[in-house]
Amino acid sequence: MPSLESFPRVCVALGFSRSEELFAAACRESQAGETFFEFRLDYLDNPDSGVDAIRKFLRSHQDCKVLATCRRAANRGHFRGSIPEQLRILRAAAEAGARAVDCEIESAAKAGKAIDHLRSAAPLILSYHNFDGAPALEPVLKRMLRIPAEGYKLAVTARKPTDVLRTLSLPRRHPRHRIAALAMGEYGFATRVLSPSFGSLFTYAAACGSEGTAPGQVSARQLRHVYRIDKLSRSAKIYGVIAEPVRHSISPAVHNRAFQSRRIDAVYVPFLVSPPQLRDFMTVADALPVAGFSVTIPHKQRILRCLDAIDPLARRIGAVNTVWKKAGKWRGSNADVDGVVVPLSRRMRLGKATVLLAGSGGAARGAAFALADAGAKVAITGRSPEKVRVLARACGAEAISREQAMQRGFDALIHATPLGMFPHVDECYFEDVIPAALVFDMVYNPLETRLIRNARAQGREVIPGLEMFLEQAARQFEIWIGETAPRAAMQKAAMEALNP
Repeated sequence: MPSLESFPRVCVALGFSRSEELFAAACRESQAGETFFEFRLDYLDNPDSGVDAIRKFLRSHQDCKVLATCRRAANRGHFRGSIPEQLRILRAAAEAGARAVDCEIESAAKAGKAIDHLRSAAPLILSYHNFDGAPALEPVLKRMLRIPAEGYKLAVTARKPTDVLRTLSLPRRHPRHRIAALAMGEYGFATRVLSPSFGSLFTYAAACGSEGTAPGQVSARQLRHVYRIDKLSRSAKIYGVIAEPVRHSISPAVHNRAFQSRRIDAVYVPFLVSPPQLRDFMTVADALPVAGFSVTIPHKQRILRCLDAIDPLARRIGAVNTVWKKAGKWRGSNADVDGVVVPLSRRMRLGKATVLLAGSGGAARGAAFALADAGAKVAITGRSPEKVRVLARACGAEAISREQAMQRGFDALIHATPLGMFPHVDECYFEDVIPAALVFDMVYNPLETRLIRNARAQGREVIPGLEMFLEQAARQFEIWIGETAPRAAMQKAAMEALNP
């Protein structure tokens, strides 16, 4: 009987209603280099046809491995037959060449000795799924271990960052058992990437162009080419970005490409963190352990209370976008300053410039202090007049309304609000004539915002947000790694991410 340890790190889950689609998808993924597939027979209109698809596929793809699953509808699958029918189909799949079969704990607990008959045909992975939350995992595993199996799969739904930590930690706490532990949903995304290096048997991925069979699945191509899942060791350093929302971020593509370019054993993953969960995330960061992370909306100001040391400029600004651990202490800096000053300095002498800043959040604060320190004359406008006044007083700028700004002329406009950011691409702070000769939009996704298009149409010089993003990303890399950032590789990765 084959060992589960011999399976690849990524299992591509395939769920289709027709066996022809299932077979075709497996062939496409195989041509892309994948060798391990979960055939979800319960998705098929006729699950028995999936047995023939397994036989046909393995006949022409002898280097591939198939895991057969036929989950019952009562257990959040799609198969509406009885437990004996479920076990019959799984055994037929094993006899057709499936290297392992997956049976959920609910069916196995009721099957009695029939489950042993199934195990005699192929290794059994006993599975537990919770689509509503992430309960205490130790009691669940204890219950599962009462039924002998070659492997145990636990898939829960993360609702907060520490659910990720509890899920990843399970296989390391039980090294004698072969466990695949994953947290579903956006909160649990990091487990999709990190679980194999934390001792899980494998992780699950979607087929290219498919939504997958569980919340949070991404394509195997993304796991391999963006996150380099096959290259990560057990001691790989972990970096990331915290935000809400976070999945739109191109930071993982850019920083992982930088690590690849410098051959660094590290990975950068997105962490969904809501404002009340910031302390919860810091618990995760300490325990994993995370070596550093980027901070973006809405945490740039809130993160200060979680840090041990903050550089003087970031403290004056009152916002941090770069965090790292040194000598056991969490430290914070503001690389947004480089992202603003460097692109502008290439185009003008800031000491004599008049600049209109739109916004009053964390990104705007970094820009306001950086410009004031460079000697520019800054006016600030925004959607929250009180926040604008507070920021203007703090950095010695002038607070003005949008209407007042429209009556004046500036050397440069810096847009530092989320308006126009994906997916709200039709929003724009300045719909009419833009009161500046140069327009600098901090929004980088989409690559060309509505504000940038308006500015080009009015003959204004523009600085797209990607230029700022890459400048601050390069600075973050240098803070974390202590090496010169591979800027060309990072720019290429950003362009690919924004223009897939």
